[in-house]
Amino acid sequence: MLTKLNSLIKNKDKSYINLIIFELMNDVKIKSALISVFSKEGLRPIIEELAKNEVKLYSTGGTYKFISDLGHDVTEVENITDYPSIFGGRVKTLHPKIFGGILYRRNNENDIEEKDKYKIPNIDLVIVDLYPFEETVKNGGTESEIIEKIDIGGIALIRAAAKNYNDVVCVSSVKDYTTFLNIYIKNQGVLNLDERKQFARKSFLTSSSYDQAIFNYFDLSETLSLRYGENPHQDAVFSGKINEIFTKLHGKDLSYNNLLDIDAAMDLMSEFKDDKPTFAILKHNNACGIAIRNNVKEAYESALAADPVSAFGGILISNSKINCDAAETINSLFCEVVISPDFDNEALEILKGKKNRIILKLNSYPLKNKLIRSCLNGTLIQTNDNITDSEEILTYPTNIKPDKDQIEDLLFASKISKNTKSNTIVLVKNKQLLASGTGQTSRVDALNQAIEKAEKFGFDLSGACMASDAFFPFPDCVEIAHKKGINSIIQPGGSIKDNLSIEYCDNNNLAMVFTGVRHFKH
Repeated sequence: MLTKLNSLIKNKDKSYINLIIFELMNDVKIKSALISVFSKEGLRPIIEELAKNEVKLYSTGGTYKFISDLGHDVTEVENITDYPSIFGGRVKTLHPKIFGGILYRRNNENDIEEKDKYKIPNIDLVIVDLYPFEETVKNGGTESEIIEKIDIGGIALIRAAAKNYNDVVCVSSVKDYTTFLNIYIKNQGVLNLDERKQFARKSFLTSSSYDQAIFNYFDLSETLSLRYGENPHQDAVFSGKINEIFTKLHGKDLSYNNLLDIDAAMDLMSEFKDDKPTFAILKHNNACGIAIRNNVKEAYESALAADPVSAFGGILISNSKINCDAAETINSLFCEVVISPDFDNEALEILKGKKNRIILKLNSYPLKNKLIRSCLNGTLIQTNDNITDSEEILTYPTNIKPDKDQIEDLLFASKISKNTKSNTIVLVKNKQLLASGTGQTSRVDALNQAIEKAEKFGFDLSGACMASDAFFPFPDCVEIAHKKGINSIIQPGGSIKDNLSIEYCDNNNLAMVFTGVRHFKH
């Protein structure tokens, strides 16, 4: 830097001289550091480099011992504050001499005078991590253990150092150790304003994430450690008032995938909660069977008939009490979860015969206002799809109008389609799911998949109805469906080529209705 400055002076380049002077004034040469961390992982190389450059080190408790054991000079914080670590370590660094050394403004004469007056040490670098609050919750810690992992001094140090990034470097995570060390070595112990500001940004992210985790614990009051995540090598935890939704009566611990499937099952069944006995079987968040019948046993048998292969290891849900007859029939199927608003005592004992089978009593359907998911380096938030298709919203673009029974089947199919992964086609007959094509990249593929499944399990598609979660961009699906005997269709409409599908229906005596509502589910 000085060589460049001398060169610029020699050449009388005043604009660049001013720029270099500004940079020099805004560089921070680290001469002192406060280091207080829970985890010592990755810390040693930093300590060695700071010590090599004769940086004055301050520390606390276990970190003080760690640095001392490495053979380096370090001053314990209590020798500065004249207070020992008290209340079992709850209070260590919370003192004006520590926070004053971090927060005083190096370009403010009054701050400098007060610093000297009260013998406050200079602190240029703060390296702090936080007590493992989330890990303690996830690992099933007791309430007292969890509370003790709410960091006070550490979070205060991070906020103070990050606030005063103009004069101080703040490293708040093990993840940033390597980055800091590389910059420190490259610049010979100097960090510029932009570098300090970037560390401050990361520090406030650490702080806000930590506070959010604590808020979630208190706000949701229930944190459930799960068997594993989406795969066994992934950890998972659920935060929420899960007991408001169901009571677990039997079975093994819940997994991440169990909860996703349970959530999908309840979303689907909420569409039919006021109907006659309805039974659904789900696999990988999609219905592989659902039917409405006069009793639960019949509803289960009709739901199972749609795809008995996929039903193996599935999630079962009923909108009505499961009685003994239904339980005896259900018991022969290997399934992960059975959900119902109620069980006969005898029925419950029958279902408990399988040791690991999870049995849930449904207390209430979840009320969702927002759907939240991670995306890229941020979060996607949207309102929930709370529209349930009904006869009132239907329009009738074709010459042939569906009769009452067809309308009931069409709406039944539309509700299933709404709760199935896009692109989807759903085939229904007599309030029974015959088959669906789920999560396909084209609507034609989805239809062909549904037809193949329906025929595989022996269903006659004559007189069946078809539902699509989005409009038909071409009449190809309508044509394929017609050739298989399907005679009524429900779809959102809205394609610039709707007229082609309408014309095909009119020429071939098909009834088609529009809902005006698309139900994509990605």
